[in-house]
Amino acid sequence: MQTSTEENYLKAIYNLSSIKREGISTNAIAGRMSTKAATVTDMIQKLHDKKLVKYEKYKGVGITDKGRKVALAIIRKHRLWEVFLVKVLNFKWDEVHAIAEQMEHVQSDELVMRLDKYLGYPKFDPHGDPIPDEQGKLDPVHSLPLGFNKENQHLKMTGVTDHSTAFLRHLEKLGLQIGCRIRILEKFDYDQSVTVMINDKKTVHISSDAAKNILTLITKP
Repeated sequence: MQTSTEENYLKAIYNLSSIKREGISTNAIAGRMSTKAATVTDMIQKLHDKKLVKYEKYKGVGITDKGRKVALAIIRKHRLWEVFLVKVLNFKWDEVHAIAEQMEHVQSDELVMRLDKYLGYPKFDPHGDPIPDEQGKLDPVHSLPLGFNKENQHLKMTGVTDHSTAFLRHLEKLGLQIGCRIRILEKFDYDQSVTVMINDKKTVHISSDAAKNILTLITKP
């Protein structure tokens, strides 16, 4: 069994491995964990001894199949708790991440199984991220950032890649949420920002940085 700190490291390494499968540097992990590289080195040795990560000096860190299974179980719990907090306890989507960070370390498999059943086996969390099933399987997601689409493209917002409170509150002010319809009215070459119509009612201008963090699927007009 892992400590909550070890689980946090595994989750961080798993997320980094989705960008770079092998050779993750201790500095990259330290940045994700907001700690010092020396502290990371000590933890990597512990995780290596438990066969949860692979580590070779000067070659970086990789996650093992065993470590990936643990990380996906943590992510599954985190995202299920986010669904519970939003759907059942009426938290806003910008309020749930920090709370779910605490609740994801629950060790009862029975509780997680019952939570999943109670929620109706959701496939996605309130931010549009896929929820791993009991075997750690993730449904493929084919969404693209808003800014990657063309003018006059009809889209549906499916998720976000920035879960920060500031960003989610910014989207709320714009009137953007999961499931809303978006049509790109104009793209600006100068700064890659876009003007869009939301749900055929409201026109807003979205910066390039924001557009990169809004995930969408192409839909029919």
